[in-house]
Amino acid sequence: MEKNIQDLKVLIDSKKLSERIKELAQEINKSYGTERPLTLVCVLRGAVMFYTELAKHLKMPIKMEFVSLSSYGNSEKSSGKIKSFNLHLPNLKGENVLVVEDIIDTGLTLDFLIKFIEMNCCADDVKLAVLFDKKCARKYDITPDFSAFDVDDKFIVGFGLDYCELYRNLDYIGYFE
Repeated sequence: MEKNIQDLKVLIDSKKLSERIKELAQEINKSYGTERPLTLVCVLRGAVMFYTELAKHLKMPIKMEFVSLSSYGNSEKSSGKIKSFNLHLPNLKGENVLVVEDIIDTGLTLDFLIKFIEMNCCADDVKLAVLFDKKCARKYDITPDFSAFDVDDKFIVGFGLDYCELYRNLDYIGYFE
């Protein structure tokens, strides 16, 4: 069924999103401190808006890296398999790494990515920050270290999250009934 923007309901407005991301950045600043550099790994494409907004409020020196992974394609549900990926990361030996993702639901993609970084990039410490935690869908034993919002079983879009690559540009989070 095609989804149209006129059917979209606001779940979280732009002001609340911005305020909570600033609070989350403060939690991360407190956890890591401000002296040692932090490598942020953005999971493209969905996390890019969260990633850039979060990075603006971090106080430590940061390095920016990007990967592309998907288990959704153009579906509203995870396929249960990593469908596409681009994992070109440098050696991260001795570094603190924070993986930044838009949403964790089944945990498949993030479980795969964190294990990949730990085993292949040799990072000292790998943590996870997500904009949304959909605990009701979890199938893998993975818990984010930092989470902005919990979300129930709604299909949400906006602020980077998409439906068939649309609606990423919304400055709020919406859902379809």
